[in-house]
Amino acid sequence: MTSRIHLLSPRLANQIAAGEVVERPANIVKELVENSLDAGADRIEIDAEQGGVKLLRIRDNGHGISKDDLPLALSRHATSKIITLDDLEAVGSLGFRGEALASISSVTRLTLSSREKDAEEAWQVTAEGRDMVASVSPSAHPVGTTIEVRDLFFNTPARRKFLRTEKTEFSHLEETVKRLALSRYDVGFTLRHNGKVIHSLRPATRPIDREKRVAQLLNPTFMDSAVHIEREAAGLTLQGWVGLPTFSRSQADMQYFFVNGRVVRDKLVVHAIKQAYRDVLYHGRQPAFVLYLWLDPKLVDVNVHPTKHEVRFRDGRLVHDYLFRTLHKALADVRPDAQLPPGGRLDDGVQTSQSLTQQNAPASGVEAGEFSEQTRLNWQAAPAQTAGLQSNNYQALQSASQANQGVSQNAVAEQLQAYQAMSQPLAGAVNNPEQMNNFAPQPLPESDGEDMPPLGFAIAQLHGIYILAQNAMGMVVVDMHAAHERITYERLKVALDEQGVQSQPLLVPETLAVSEREADAAEQHAEEFRHLGVEIARAGPESILIRQIPVLLQQANVAQLITDMLSDLMEHGSSDRILAFRNEVLSTMACHGSVRANRKLTLPEMNALLRDMEATERSGQCNHGRPTWTQMTMPELDKLFLRGR
Repeated sequence: MTSRIHLLSPRLANQIAAGEVVERPANIVKELVENSLDAGADRIEIDAEQGGVKLLRIRDNGHGISKDDLPLALSRHATSKIITLDDLEAVGSLGFRGEALASISSVTRLTLSSREKDAEEAWQVTAEGRDMVASVSPSAHPVGTTIEVRDLFFNTPARRKFLRTEKTEFSHLEETVKRLALSRYDVGFTLRHNGKVIHSLRPATRPIDREKRVAQLLNPTFMDSAVHIEREAAGLTLQGWVGLPTFSRSQADMQYFFVNGRVVRDKLVVHAIKQAYRDVLYHGRQPAFVLYLWLDPKLVDVNVHPTKHEVRFRDGRLVHDYLFRTLHKALADVRPDAQLPPGGRLDDGVQTSQSLTQQNAPASGVEAGEFSEQTRLNWQAAPAQTAGLQSNNYQALQSASQANQGVSQNAVAEQLQAYQAMSQPLAGAVNNPEQMNNFAPQPLPESDGEDMPPLGFAIAQLHGIYILAQNAMGMVVVDMHAAHERITYERLKVALDEQGVQSQPLLVPETLAVSEREADAAEQHAEEFRHLGVEIARAGPESILIRQIPVLLQQANVAQLITDMLSDLMEHGSSDRILAFRNEVLSTMACHGSVRANRKLTLPEMNALLRDMEATERSGQCNHGRPTWTQMTMPELDKLFLRGR
């Protein structure tokens, strides 16, 4: 027997919609608090019992709902936020679908009390999932709205079984409140669970108050290890904080991204941020950030999913490139003085941080580690007398030169030879008193504190691995190989960039079997491939021809690389696979060409390394994401020895 088409009952339709909108108490809190924010509230209180399953109460001081609109508020597709299609294409409110209250009331016992500003009395409407009939009655209530939601899924026992423990459900609820509190600093939030106050957040209008709210909701150490960002370009504005690579997480539990005040989870955004951290984040670690992207509402579609967690950008490639370049530059601009402990002053009032212009200015005299009886170490030119490259460094240089004939071999060799002078053991130093003087402890240069470099001056070398330095804050410990590796790596990248991409035609063009969609993407992005040194052409409906590749890719799996690039281009509008592979080669060269453990360094060599660290991008981490230095302040050292007790 064939079933006839018929309309679903309002109750069944609402419960189907509730399956998309209401999964757990946290979803209810999100929808109702967003309604409060859209109503202009600047104070919102959330009460929960038993993880929000037994009771949820959201009270706000917004503009309220009129008596005539109360029954309509519980109807599907009823909203005051959009009227025409033009409104939907430029949504400026958090809610707009008109489904939340109807869906929630279909699976709970709901009571809504509200009073408008000029109304003489308040009114309330109640509804239960059984019959969906709303009844309106007078109520005592101040200006604003209170919604009570009781007994979640009381009429759908099968769905109630999927709820987790009280602790788990409340943790999801609390996380939702955190996101909402981070989206609106001008609103005060109070969260109570089983009568206990969990969060009490006052409105944060000043920058210092906003930072305090972030520290309270995430982690106080996050703000101590975060870089503030505020950039605007191409109609896009990015604000917020990104954690330094040293403040990384084992999981993505401190990642908050907002688009026009709405928290979102977007693959394009995640990809751009991961690319920005790729050179400095240790393998398997996750970055921490709280970022706000502002753009014209017409350029982003928020009507993608009922929960409104996903968005679609009209120009995804523009957004991706803007996020990557902004964050990449912000992380590259971090210098050691920005990573010093907060406060920057000791009891005598000595300021430890320097301006960016002071950091980047050419160092000389005492600041560069030159003492009266010492000569300046030239890092840029190869020394007149060197024993030559070690065999492993020479092989790395030779393989890289063969892989990329367009890069000046002399330029790269000069880089490695200059560092080789530092990595060579000083033969005969033990029997040469004059050379031994370079290793003997010497008095530090006189400094009034303000002229003290961020990483201070070297005082000793520990086990041939670490450099011990004294700065105005206390003691700095530097991993000399990791630090030198980063310096070498950044300089090799600059040297290669100056030469441009060098390509080489294939003697026999390679045919690559792809899907028709991938072949279309290859044809569409042929010019971008050519810019990266790859020349491809379509050979058939499901095949492409690779005619030319960069010389650096001679030893790479070109077919897999091109396929991965096509995947990136189709999903994100851009790809940096070739750049990533090139950087891996340079990273290996830098690792082999850097100073090794158990190499004795003179004090001027150690000071020269410290000054280079202060002027090098991303010098806080080596090429593999490991930290290159750490600071121990005088109070921390005093604490170790119980001084002052």
